[in-house]
Amino acid sequence: MTKSALAALVLATLAASPEVLLAQARRPAQPQQQQQQRPAEPPPAEPESPAPPYEPQLLQLAEIIGSLSYLRTLCETREAQDWRDRMATLLESEGRSPQRRERLASAYNRGYRAYSATHRTCSDGTQEASARLAQEGEKLAKALAGRFGG
Repeated sequence: MTKSALAALVLATLAASPEVLLAQARRPAQPQQQQQQRPAEPPPAEPESPAPPYEPQLLQLAEIIGSLSYLRTLCETREAQDWRDRMATLLESEGRSPQRRERLASAYNRGYRAYSATHRTCSDGTQEASARLAQEGEKLAKALAGRFGG
């Protein structure tokens, strides 16, 4: 397309729709302040402090607590509620930031869901898994306390 053909096309378009030009000319200018108003953005999240060296073991412990919470509730043992309370205590003492609380809670939920997918009733296998997890959790908690204090 030549320059003269392009110019003719632009002129024809403008001549065909004078209402658009008039509407634009009649539109009141918006104050600059209104144009710049935008919803306030939330402040950026504070950077999380580095994870402690025992973070992987702590997440593993949270997952075990979640598993025990499910299994002990399924078998209606008297200490079933204790596992939820222990997790709440762990979150309170170790969940220093929202990100860390989220990781701990996710580990608990992962353990809970893992056993809820395969155990529907309290059986010998359920009780055996519960006993094994309790031993593993106790060993892990003692190792954490012995190595890192607490």
